[in-house]
Amino acid sequence: MSAVNENFDTQAAQIQQASKLDESLHPKADSERTVKPKDYIFMWIGDGVNLGNMTLGASVIVAGIATLNIWQTLIAALCAIGIISTVFALNDRAGYREGIPYVVQLRMSFGIKGTVISSLLRGIPAIVWYGVQSWIGGTALNEIAKIVTNGSFNNVVICFIALQLVQIVLSLFGFHAVKWVETVASVVFMIALVYVFGLLMTSHTAEISQNWVQAKGSWGLPFFGLIMVFLGNYAGIFVSAADYSRELKTGLSNKKRGALYFVPITISYGFVIVIGAMLAAATGVTNPAQALPIILDNDYVSVFVSVFIVIAVIATNMVANIIPPVYVITMLTKLKYKTSAIITGLLALCAFPWLLVQESSATGLNMFILIYSAFLGPVISILIVEYYILRKQRVNTAELYNEEGSFKGYNPAGLLAMFIGAAAAFIEVELAWIIGVVVAGTAYYLLSKYAFKGSSFKKGTIFEK
Repeated sequence: MSAVNENFDTQAAQIQQASKLDESLHPKADSERTVKPKDYIFMWIGDGVNLGNMTLGASVIVAGIATLNIWQTLIAALCAIGIISTVFALNDRAGYREGIPYVVQLRMSFGIKGTVISSLLRGIPAIVWYGVQSWIGGTALNEIAKIVTNGSFNNVVICFIALQLVQIVLSLFGFHAVKWVETVASVVFMIALVYVFGLLMTSHTAEISQNWVQAKGSWGLPFFGLIMVFLGNYAGIFVSAADYSRELKTGLSNKKRGALYFVPITISYGFVIVIGAMLAAATGVTNPAQALPIILDNDYVSVFVSVFIVIAVIATNMVANIIPPVYVITMLTKLKYKTSAIITGLLALCAFPWLLVQESSATGLNMFILIYSAFLGPVISILIVEYYILRKQRVNTAELYNEEGSFKGYNPAGLLAMFIGAAAAFIEVELAWIIGVVVAGTAYYLLSKYAFKGSSFKKGTIFEK
C-alpha cells in the first residue's frame, strides 16, 4: 500500500468518526472515480447544447438588426469561453485533489453554519431551473404525443410529471446516469446542429451575410455585456466545479483538465451560439423553437424539434440542475443521496414552472436570475482567493468534516465579502459578474488579513499567527 493510500485511509477513518454528513459527501477515493476524460468531454458537450444557449446567440439580433457582427460575436464568445474554462480549471482543483463536493469546499470560506447560506444560493436556483426546464420538456413531449396519437392525447401536465419521474429515476444513479445520458445526448445534438448549419449555409447565406456578417455592430458595452451574459449563464455551474471534478479519474495535469473544459465548451457553446445568431439573422425570429421550423420546413419538423428539446432538457438538468441541489439537501438534512434526489425532483415539481415560463412572469424571473447571479460571482471569487492565496492549495480535509473543529460556525469575513461583492455588482448590472468577482475577492483578502482577530478561520492560512 502506498503512502498516499495509507494517508487517505487514515483521513477517511477520521472523517467517518467526526462527520455527521452522509457518505455521499465524503471525499472520493481514486477507486471510486469512474468518469474518464472522454466521458467528461461528452458531459460538457451535452450540457452546452440547449435552446437557452441558442437564444443567447440569437440575442445579438434585435428587431432584425445586429448589435454585434459575426467577428464581434465570435470574439466575445471565445473570450467568455476562455474565462469560463480558466475559472473551471481553477475552482475544480479542490474537488479533484481532495475529492470533496462543493458544499464541503464552501466550509473553508463560510464555515459549517455559514455554508447553509452560500449553498442555498446554488441549490434553490438549480431546483427552480430543474422545474422550468422540465416544464419546457413536458410541453415538447406533449407535442410528440399529439402527433403520434393524431391529436387524441393533449395533456402537458401528464407529460411534465412523466418526464420528471424519468429524471428522478435517472438521478438515483448519480454520475453513472450522467455519463451515458450525456454521451447519447451529445452525439444526437451534434448531428442535428451540423444538419441545421448545413441548411443555413446552403439556403440562407444572403440573409445571414446582410443581417449579421456585414453588420457594423459594436465593440463597446454590447460586446462586453454579451461576455458577461455568457459568464452569468455558467456562473452556477463553475461555482460548483468540485461536484464534477471529484468524479473524474485522477492523474490528469491542470493543463489537461483545463482542456477538458475548453474543448467541449468551445465545440458546443460556440457552435450553438453561432447557429442561434444565424437563425435569427435568417428568419428575423429570436426564439429558436420558432425559428427552427421555419428553416427545416417539412412534415417531420415538429417531432424533430420536440425530440431535440426533450433530450436537451434531460441533458442540461442532469449536469446543472440535479447533482448540486441534491448535495445541498443531503448536507442540510443529513439524508441519504437517493432520498435527497427524490426530494429534489419533487421540489422541482412544486416550483410552479408553468407560471414562470409565461410572458407575464418574465420580469420577475429575470430579476430572480439577476439577484442570485450577483451572489455567485462573489462566491467563486472568495473560493479561489481562499484556496490559492490564503491556503496555498494546502487543505486539512479531515478538519472540514469536523463539526467542532476550526471551521465550525460562521466565517464573518466570507459572508461579509460576499454581501459587499453582491452589492457592488448591482452598480452596473450589465457588468455585474466581473464587478462582483473583483470586489468580493479583494474584500475577502483584506477582511481575512485585517479584521476578526483571533478567528479560527485564519488557521492554516498565510494569516495564521
